[in-house]
Amino acid sequence: MSKRDYYDVLGVSRTAEADEIKKAYRKMAIKYHPDKNQGDKEAEEKFKEAAEAYEVLSNPEKRQRYNQFGHAANAQSATGGGYGGGGMNMDDIFSQFGDIFGGGSPFEGFFGGGGARQGGGRRVARGSNLRIKVKLTLEEIANGAEKKIKVNKQVICKTCDGSGAKDKSSFQTCKTCSGSGAVRRVTNTILGQMQTTSTCPTCNGEGSIITSKCNVCHGDGVVRGEETITINVPAGVSEGMQLSMSGKGNAAPRGGVPGDLIILIEEVPHETLKRDGNNVIYDLHISFIDAAIGTSVEVPTIDGKAKIKIDAGTQGGKILRLKGKGVPEVNSYHRGDQLVHINIWTPKALSREERELLEKLQSSPNFKPNPGKNEKSFFERMKEYFE
Repeated sequence: MSKRDYYDVLGVSRTAEADEIKKAYRKMAIKYHPDKNQGDKEAEEKFKEAAEAYEVLSNPEKRQRYNQFGHAANAQSATGGGYGGGGMNMDDIFSQFGDIFGGGSPFEGFFGGGGARQGGGRRVARGSNLRIKVKLTLEEIANGAEKKIKVNKQVICKTCDGSGAKDKSSFQTCKTCSGSGAVRRVTNTILGQMQTTSTCPTCNGEGSIITSKCNVCHGDGVVRGEETITINVPAGVSEGMQLSMSGKGNAAPRGGVPGDLIILIEEVPHETLKRDGNNVIYDLHISFIDAAIGTSVEVPTIDGKAKIKIDAGTQGGKILRLKGKGVPEVNSYHRGDQLVHINIWTPKALSREERELLEKLQSSPNFKPNPGKNEKSFFERMKEYFE
């Protein structure tokens, strides 16, 4: 589908309100509707392109991701679909018209279209979306993860294969609409005769009637069940981010279009590391002796242990940077850093010998604090880090 900017497709600004976006899409849907432009492939593509743009920009969460990442946000989807708009078919598009045109296509009365359709105009049911939470450790967030999740949801009835009927002979063509799923009426008006089309009230637009229902699903075509779904989570996701898997939600009655699975990301707090955007924070505590004479220590990172050098004379509050040891950005090669905050640990209890030794050192000028020469303010240290 289109890689043109969605705002350009609908002809609206990036600050356009929801009503303005809806109005722009309605205008394009009427102009390029397939029933009005039969056989015109270019019009059909523009119709689909406009529907894809509206499907993203009308959803606040999808619009926010699009504004931030553009078309590259497709990498955020667990199935590569991103917004869930890239793989839209005509059934998906027509299902939008209930929101845009108040219950159906504006072409129901003029061109015989409208609603989610299949085959010769028969209405197709759509399953509801399903939301789940997935907990991820900091390591899984940094490296990406594959999760196998058992989801309790509506699944297709295996006994009737989703048809809702006891057997194939249990289907009877609807006599009201002759299997079309729609009824047409001709009304005399001052402008002449006008033909209107509406959903068949007898079969609810399905085109057929079940005379003998399945004993397991009782004609619904779906039952409650469990499905194991594999979710590929990209590296760099964050708390509260949502991923979408198209067609993995609740199954729809009688062979309809399944809903989507919405995955909400939840971060599991790490024992020693704290996340700050794409950076990782670690508080390192060292003794004042190690700070005075220098030492080497191991610190935990997302990728394992790392050895760092503590220079002699290191002051409390100093920040050391481990470049590239943080969390990657979604759909990017850039990776944050790990910031090691130095904290000077002071013992609370001393032996007699230790106290006597420290009292001897206490009078030494090197053990007298001199903030003007040896210490820098927090803001100075932060300025040095970012420079």
